[in-house]
Amino acid sequence: MSGANAGERVGRPSARVLVIDDQTVVREGIVMLLGLLPGIEVVGSGGDGEEALALVAELAPDVVLMDLRMPRCDGVEATRRIRAGYPGTQVVILTTYADDDSLFPALTAGARGYLTKDAGGDEIVKAVENVLSGDAGLSPGIQRRLLERLARPEPVAVPGPTEPPDGLTAREAEVIGLIADGLTNQEIARALHVSTATVKTHINNLFAKTGLKDRAQAVRYAYRHGLANPPETNRTLPSPNGVTDL
Repeated sequence: MSGANAGERVGRPSARVLVIDDQTVVREGIVMLLGLLPGIEVVGSGGDGEEALALVAELAPDVVLMDLRMPRCDGVEATRRIRAGYPGTQVVILTTYADDDSLFPALTAGARGYLTKDAGGDEIVKAVENVLSGDAGLSPGIQRRLLERLARPEPVAVPGPTEPPDGLTAREAEVIGLIADGLTNQEIARALHVSTATVKTHINNLFAKTGLKDRAQAVRYAYRHGLANPPETNRTLPSPNGVTDL
């Protein structure tokens, strides 16, 4: 992150900011940078979501700059609890991750801003000012991603039960349907705009919930439960050895 010229905003009090990040060096660097920015007063810092909640209760900051992936309580859960319990405190996510599986849960939890850690000082100040004035504090890259996401046509719904079976989430049901369509993990990741590691996590979770052992069983399961359309012509199902793709 790059710095900005120091100086106070004329006629406006400094925004009281709490910094939450589990990496000590990163956290201290953010605090140091914020100390150089106009209109920002750092009132405290912490290393995870549980500390964030305790410090918000104690310090009543205007804004929390929140990392996402942290031990004990991650940034999404901490944001949800802060917005529910302390509506006077706004949350701006400051993270390395900008994929859909990071961005949308954070915004749904109540974050009013979302920046990546390559944000400059001016960008951080603008995001803080925006959320305090009731606007969104989104970096230009995140704004573009949201517009691209909204512009993408929704996939045609596959006829099936209203709720996925066996407690599968909607995303897990979508993944198993794509497995049945013959996609590899890498192809699924590209289709869903997530990382391959995220796809593997979804597959491990859905296998645990359904008791499936391999991709061939997953294909049959998807057809049986209406999560994918069987092919009109016969084709060879994936070999049980496909489990190595997990």
